[in-house]
Amino acid sequence: MSETEGAHHWLSVLTDLHNRGIQDILIACVDGLKGFPEAIASIFPQTEIQLCVVHQIRNSLYIASKDQKAFMADLKPVYRADTKAAAELALDELETKWGEKYPIVLESWRSKWELLSAYFRYPKAIRKPIYTTNAVEAVHRQFRILTKPKRLFLMKTAY
Repeated sequence: MSETEGAHHWLSVLTDLHNRGIQDILIACVDGLKGFPEAIASIFPQTEIQLCVVHQIRNSLYIASKDQKAFMADLKPVYRADTKAAAELALDELETKWGEKYPIVLESWRSKWELLSAYFRYPKAIRKPIYTTNAVEAVHRQFRILTKPKRLFLMKTAY
């Protein structure tokens, strides 16, 4: 537990895991926290990093509200493609249609593509747990719900 979730904190967590005997991590799906992929690579250099596609999709919605529905329909073939090649073709089509209007969004996908597309190397049946951090975030949310009242209780009894 930590008050903040910075890359430095996660580096200490990863170092602790390594010191406890963890030798390798196959895949790490991360939410885009700056420095987190580098922290993982410094302790577990063979780990495959996958940026959370759901976070990337959410970040792509900072566009005009009138365009969101159409943009999302055009974005779906990118992350739901059967192969990485098909996803790249869909990304090209997305950029052709929307790139002039929303260049920052498309540049974000392009610049992070290698980390966003790692899940395509795995069978379709197991891709969802690989490309999103939602399950882990749900657990963290439950921990916060359980620990927050106790923290308040401990603070009140200390007076």
